[in-house]
Amino acid sequence: MNPTRSLLTPSDFPAIYRQELRVLQLNLGYLCNLSCVHCHVNAGPKRTELMSAETQEHIFSFLHQTGITTLDLTGGAPEMHPDFKAIVIRCRKLNIHVIDRCNLTILEDVRYVGLAEFLAEQQVEIIASLPCYLQENVDKQRGKGVFNASIAALQRLNALGYGQTPHGLPLNLVYNPQGAVLPPPQHQLETQYHQYLAEHYGISFTKLLVMTNMPIQRFGSTLVSKGGFVTYIDLLKTAFCQANLTKLMCLDALSIDWQGYVYDCDFNQMLAMPLGADAVKPLHVTELTPSLLAGKAIATAEHCYGCTAGQGSSCGGALNLAQE
Repeated sequence: MNPTRSLLTPSDFPAIYRQELRVLQLNLGYLCNLSCVHCHVNAGPKRTELMSAETQEHIFSFLHQTGITTLDLTGGAPEMHPDFKAIVIRCRKLNIHVIDRCNLTILEDVRYVGLAEFLAEQQVEIIASLPCYLQENVDKQRGKGVFNASIAALQRLNALGYGQTPHGLPLNLVYNPQGAVLPPPQHQLETQYHQYLAEHYGISFTKLLVMTNMPIQRFGSTLVSKGGFVTYIDLLKTAFCQANLTKLMCLDALSIDWQGYVYDCDFNQMLAMPLGADAVKPLHVTELTPSLLAGKAIATAEHCYGCTAGQGSSCGGALNLAQE
């Protein structure tokens, strides 16, 4: 059980309801070559949870029932799943847009030679974590040597056509704050990223996605141990912006874990909060139909204020750029 779960419920977060389903976010497992401080999944090299072939078949059966246009692959490092390439190819044959949540360093791992080329061939969108453009900050948050490996991976991707404007393959970078603070304005920080990475490393990318650190799993546990959990929740609640409620990612997206259980979002998945505001038990993808989703109330708790604070936050970056 996540140590922050009991601290996050109940909540006075406003009621929100599902719209038409467009995005399926699939967690292939918690295995990762890194153990980042800000990780809300608590992923790492020693994790063994990986999605089975049987569960994959159940998910593709569900995909055939829906109008889902985007499959968002995450982990852990999703590329470390032995069926990663097969899943991507299968989705692309169904004309489904695929997103790879990539930590970049995996592209420089000798065990995954040719991975970057594969992603380019399949026209996979890459959303890559790079929490700062300075080496000291990145290595502090993600581990020694991560920055240099990330830069090498970005240069490799640029050479394959990623991040080349205006018609290159989409290469988006992700920024997370170093601690228990709200991220800076997305547009402003994106300009700084573009200038610094181009000037120092000749790197180009499509856009920067700014995300708020969520008070769950590894980051939440760190807050609890340092006595800052309640203070951080208060910060998120104080910065609540009503306009962000209409743009939340959970409105048209669904999250499925490595075992096939379904959640309103990736963060709820990490807290083992079942799909739907009135749920009493987890729902498996084999029990799921589109009719069970339309217009249904979404399960919420205190951590949801992380998505609505200030400019807002989602897996696609800031929600309300007018707040900058």
